[in-house]
Amino acid sequence: MFSRILCTSVFLSLLMIIGCEEAHKPDENTMILSGTVKGLRKGTLYLQKIQDSLMVNLDSVEVNGNPDFKFKTEIESPEIYYLYLNKEDGDSLNDRILFFAEKGEITINTLLKTFESSAKVTGSKNQELLQEYRKLSRQFNQKNLDYLEAYFTEAKEKNNDKVLDSIQGAMDNLLKRRYLYALNFASTHGDNVIAPFIALTEVSDANIIFLDTIASKLTDKVKASKYGKKFIEFIHSRKIDEAVE
Repeated sequence: MFSRILCTSVFLSLLMIIGCEEAHKPDENTMILSGTVKGLRKGTLYLQKIQDSLMVNLDSVEVNGNPDFKFKTEIESPEIYYLYLNKEDGDSLNDRILFFAEKGEITINTLLKTFESSAKVTGSKNQELLQEYRKLSRQFNQKNLDYLEAYFTEAKEKNNDKVLDSIQGAMDNLLKRRYLYALNFASTHGDNVIAPFIALTEVSDANIIFLDTIASKLTDKVKASKYGKKFIEFIHSRKIDEAVE
């Protein structure tokens, strides 16, 4: 009798543990976004995304004393979301964090004074890849600014055609390198949604052959994503337009 009661008790305990684990386990298409805005005492945080070319609010959290926040939302496939802070200080700069949202648990920790630039995003594979891409992309941008400064300085002070042509050639070569970097990055990450996203936002005007190459590297899951579908549709549209021309 005692052993039967003991077995029943153990069985019920196991059911309770499993039930608790299931209760805390995110749904298949759920994103849980949480984090802290250090220094924030009062304000409103908004979870946003672009829909039909407009920025829309998906959810909001009022902050009043506690700088921690948490959002829970359904998401079909990885895409760009924004965390916007209405600081109620009249300053619209440095108040929106762009990040690659996807199902699972994502954390964003940042500071009030440097809300956007201090943001640390973890839990999103596509976000990691986006940060990796942007790191080298920023180097390309800085180098291009250096060339532009040298070009205009030369044009203003000496206006040496030979030097100007040399700088222009360096700028053209830098642009080609940046394009090749973007194309290669997208081609080598076809198992992540970052691939069609980079193709659409960075090299959409590239030769259709290169875009086809990227498309051929996409997994079926990525092709079925929001950006994957847009990319395939974009290639199809480009081919129709170029055939007419």
